[in-house]
Amino acid sequence: RGRLHGADWLALVAAAAAMAAYQLCFFWAVTLTGVAVAALLAICSAPILIALLATLTLGERLAVSVRVSLGLAVAGTALLVVGPRGVDAIAGRFGIGSLLALGAGLSYAVYAVGTKRLLGRMAPLPLAALTFSAAAILITPALLGAGPIRRPFAEAWPLLVYLGVVPTALAYVLFTAGLQRAPATAAGIVSLLEPLTATLLGVLVFGETLGAAGAAGGALLIGGIALLAINAGR
Repeated sequence: RGRLHGADWLALVAAAAAMAAYQLCFFWAVTLTGVAVAALLAICSAPILIALLATLTLGERLAVSVRVSLGLAVAGTALLVVGPRGVDAIAGRFGIGSLLALGAGLSYAVYAVGTKRLLGRMAPLPLAALTFSAAAILITPALLGAGPIRRPFAEAWPLLVYLGVVPTALAYVLFTAGLQRAPATAAGIVSLLEPLTATLLGVLVFGETLGAAGAAGGALLIGGIALLAINAGR
């Protein structure tokens, strides 16, 4: 579509570095705070940070409806994560783990905004491929420094292939394609469907209970996204 200029290459490097940082921060945070806290902080902070960065760097305007949708979605996600477990179940070590989870949210926001900038010059598929290839190179030292890796690879390679192809490659290609057609802030809000989907699968597949707070959170999240979709169609 066009050649990348200096600022575009900077955005590409920032997006790749942010994706590598996201993986490191999130999974490290999980080991320190547990999945619930890490997911709550990373997923809920990401759309807020995307909105702020998009306003500052992309010139996107936060309409009143978008602000309301953002508030409903973040509140709903928080209830959805906390609801089935209760506050006591997630009140672990916040400290460095919480900071890492927030770092994951910031990294995701930088990735989304950097990618949005580049979509005017590159198609979604090659952009996602280039970004993740660069991110893989950047994160390799962390893999090599983690100790012996042959045995884990030999034992879990089917799962690793699935994680690489479906929830990573396919998911982010679709996310990048969505970014091409929607503002970065809107894409960040819609991505909050992730914990709702995970919770519904837990209820339907594993027999987990949602609880009153979780059900209310799901309703708020769906309401926020519906509000965003209604106003986008006007």
